Amino acid sequence: MQTWILHIDMDAFFASVEQLDNPELRGKPVAVGGSSDRGVVSAASYEVRKYGVRSAMSVVKARQLCPDIILVPGRMKRYQDISRLAMGVLQEFSPTVEKASVDEAYIDGTGLERLFGPIEEVGRQIKERMQEVTGLTCSVGAAPVRFLAKIASDMDKPDGMFIIRHHEVQDFLQTLPVKKIPGVGKKLLETLQRFGVDTCGDILKRDREFWQERLGKYGGALHDRARGIDPNGVVVSSGAKSCSAENTFHEDTNDRAILTKWLLRQSERVGSDLRRHDYRGRTVTLKVKFADFKQITRSVSLDARTDNTDVIFETACALLDNVELRRAVRLIGVGVSNFDARSRQVGLFEEAPRALEETSGLDKAVDAVRERFGSQAVTRAGLLGFKKKE
Repeated sequence: MQTWILHIDMDAFFASVEQLDNPELRGKPVAVGGSSDRGVVSAASYEVRKYGVRSAMSVVKARQLCPDIILVPGRMKRYQDISRLAMGVLQEFSPTVEKASVDEAYIDGTGLERLFGPIEEVGRQIKERMQEVTGLTCSVGAAPVRFLAKIASDMDKPDGMFIIRHHEVQDFLQTLPVKKIPGVGKKLLETLQRFGVDTCGDILKRDREFWQERLGKYGGALHDRARGIDPNGVVVSSGAKSCSAENTFHEDTNDRAILTKWLLRQSERVGSDLRRHDYRGRTVTLKVKFADFKQITRSVSLDARTDNTDVIFETACALLDNVELRRAVRLIGVGVSNFDARSRQVGLFEEAPRALEETSGLDKAVDAVRERFGSQAVTRAGLLGFKKKE
């Protein structure tokens, strides 16, 4: 039985959801992101991409490239709702589905041909069912190994399908630009180019030991990819890996009092999300981006996991205390990671994760009031008079 892995990528996901919900936006250059000049594009429709607009681009640059661009605010809850529908579609075809992000996933397609026909028919039915359930298009890539499936899904976008069959792998890789391999970033690409490497075929002109000596373990893995070898299969998703909140300011600041208030607001959001999903985290991370766009992160691992807003806030403040603010700050954020769902069954030889303390009475009370009367129904004393202005 031939092994198949499929990568499914929703097309221009956030922007496509906005066009789905608002027919007046269809066929127009739409981008999701902040409307102020300090905002950043988080997603771009295909209509605006032809002007060179891409995600992570500043709104100022996007407007220069496309003066007619239509900017709409993001609606993460709506995107997550559609994402759940999309993942449900994939689970109709295979029990082994790995959610890679909100808009992409891998599925183990081995054996699906017995149920749905040839692999191209599997892909066709996935695309048809995805359109039926979500109203959106997706692109499908299929290959014998994981990294090639991801490359394949990008070969015929949008609303496309590309299949790399087992006997085609070597010919496909021979001329494949090495920058297409997932994980090959700018720095590694520059190193490879100094060795005259542009394609996977160029990598194979030297043996595995050559690359291991120069690039360490990455060299061996790179040589394997050039030969079409990838030991990574599809792993059933086990839930979220982290929870975070961040804000870009309307005006840069190095006022610690203001930054502290933002951390309190963000800690409330993160703590609330953790409690709502029944998670506790052990690692708290502070993210700071300065006015010159240079960014730092600082993390600390607690003695045990927590969902306590005050603990998250106090830890983030302690991290901020150790950051020199010689430059003004453009963005600040806090995140919690390294957590398990509390409802997870503990294995026979596994020590149950400890909690710093039970969810605090204050957190429980605040959550209950806000759930019933809305997010603005109660405000912490530390945020009284604090006006959110990004």
